Amino acid sequence: MKTIYKLILKSYLGPMIMTFFIVMFVLMMNFVWRYIDELVGKGLSAGIIIELMAYAMANMIPLGLPLATLLAAIMTMGNLGENYELLAMKSAGMSLPRIMRPLLVVVGIIAVGSFFVSNNLVPYANKKMYSILYDIRQQKQTIEFQDGLFFNGIDNMSIRVGRQDPETHLLRDVLIYDNREVNGNMNTIVADSGYIRLSDDKKFLLVTLFHGETYEQTRNSQWYTKSSLRHHTFDMQDQRISMDGFAMERSNSDQFSNSQTKNINELQHDIDSLEVEVNSVTGRSYEPLLKEQIFVKDSSVLAMVDSLRVDKRGYGRMYAIDSLKQLPVREKERVWDQARTLAKNSRNMFSFDESMSKDALNQLYRSKVEWHRKTSLPVSIIIFFLIGAPLGAIIRKGGLGMPIVISVIFFVIYYIISITGEKLAKEGSWDAVYGMWLSTFILAPIAVYLTYKATNDSSLLDTDWYAGRIKVLREKLHLNGVFKGVKWSKLKFKRKNEQSKSQPNGNGEHIE
Repeated sequence: MKTIYKLILKSYLGPMIMTFFIVMFVLMMNFVWRYIDELVGKGLSAGIIIELMAYAMANMIPLGLPLATLLAAIMTMGNLGENYELLAMKSAGMSLPRIMRPLLVVVGIIAVGSFFVSNNLVPYANKKMYSILYDIRQQKQTIEFQDGLFFNGIDNMSIRVGRQDPETHLLRDVLIYDNREVNGNMNTIVADSGYIRLSDDKKFLLVTLFHGETYEQTRNSQWYTKSSLRHHTFDMQDQRISMDGFAMERSNSDQFSNSQTKNINELQHDIDSLEVEVNSVTGRSYEPLLKEQIFVKDSSVLAMVDSLRVDKRGYGRMYAIDSLKQLPVREKERVWDQARTLAKNSRNMFSFDESMSKDALNQLYRSKVEWHRKTSLPVSIIIFFLIGAPLGAIIRKGGLGMPIVISVIFFVIYYIISITGEKLAKEGSWDAVYGMWLSTFILAPIAVYLTYKATNDSSLLDTDWYAGRIKVLREKLHLNGVFKGVKWSKLKFKRKNEQSKSQPNGNGEHIE
């Protein structure tokens, strides 16, 4: 490998790794901010939180990798241009495509790797992440008492603590309402002090109370007037209450299966199956509705009409519309009831089949969107590099200032276009090919144009070039304004002299 290529690769790989972790950190902060309410107060272990963060980070790689590629390309070429290294390479006879050749190889490898990440790692990470989030939502909050407030985190129990010692965790002035009995019996416990905590496996509530009273209201599923009340005191009382939902119970991740948890082969299989199902459901719904329900003459109605009314010339059948006009009121009501029942049955059949058809269509659209998302990611990474590298060569500014601004602008444009196309594709308004590849179709010409401009040493984004042009334009406008001002003053002075010569004096004579 040439020494110059080693220099270029070294200049690119460092910013690429740095920007990738910066972008992933920003995306992780967004994830934490989104799910912070579900994570706090559950007593989760560090291992569960780290596992959830790892799966979430794997899920965000397809979103962060294009942005990191764009930012690293702008920083690398901007640093080379700012330090005049890019100018030295061009002076040595190297064109910009030749300078970018080793970077294109590296970006190509990253793009191919991103496909396998999106196809294999991301579905597995999504499945595990959904499973952990579901388990966290099912888990109840830890038991934390606040002075003077009721704690209702336990089903059918309310606990109030007057004061809690922060060092010994001894509870003072304890009041417990226990409604766990199925038959309606209720227990009320009042104690001077005690301890209430979960067992180590979080399956039992350990209650130890001192110097208290117990009030038991016994109803045995009867009315309130037939209930009885019992009361007794105690010096110490121990209870071991079985608890559910406080321990972290891991569920099987295979049950969380959707379009985001499948690879491209599974998505293709689902697409083929769903297309057959959609065609079957649609045909099963619309064809009988049209042939057997709507455009059909009910034989029972026609038979009833024919039996009541015949043609004067002896023909056995008349049309129902002509006959209904001459039927008695009660017979018209019978015909109307039968027609209304037939219409309701048709509507119910159509609504059921239509809901099944809509569900199958939604699954089909989502599967197609995920299929094209996986295939469009490598192309997006290459396009972002072809945008970033020429931009860096044009602006000749390194660091994190100007590159971040330009990268964010292009990424926001890309994200808005992608989200819009994805939404239209999921709704079925557009085909998935147009919806998921829309951003690529828009950004690809921009990448080609910027590459062409950078190869020809264009001053497209050079602020000094624009400042010089504006300065020259101002000078031209200023000079034109001065010359016009001089000419106008001379013309005005000449007209004034002519008017003064043509005016008459006091004797009526003109002054020459």
